[in-house]
Amino acid sequence: MNKKVYFAGSIRGGRVDAALYQRIIEYIKKTDEVLTEHIGDLSLSILEQGRDKDALIYEQDTAWLRECDVLIAECTCPSLGVGYELAYAEKNGKPCHIFYDKNKAELSAMLTGDSYFNIHPYEKEEDIYPVLDSILK
Repeated sequence: MNKKVYFAGSIRGGRVDAALYQRIIEYIKKTDEVLTEHIGDLSLSILEQGRDKDALIYEQDTAWLRECDVLIAECTCPSLGVGYELAYAEKNGKPCHIFYDKNKAELSAMLTGDSYFNIHPYEKEEDIYPVLDSILK
């Protein structure tokens, strides 16, 4: 195991699922490294940090995307940033897995129409973990 996982979840697009991100990250960390564990931080600021600070965030995130073995995204809450991260990962040949609660959201056709992405709809949080096990084995 010991994969480097880039976990993607909404920050500025909304933090309604932050507690879920935190639980998924903790689950992944039992066996693998999460490069972006801060996504689960419930106090993470959703405010712009200014152009210079945002440039540093961009540089760090794209470096992590190039370094990771797999991208796992929770996309129930739409996010422009997560969409960008998915496209960046695809461009760099990183496996991409997208989770979303099908009772709460519909994914963009730009995701569902792209056969590169592995899409995992779920109805209950408990449905996520066996799929994570199969991705990370």
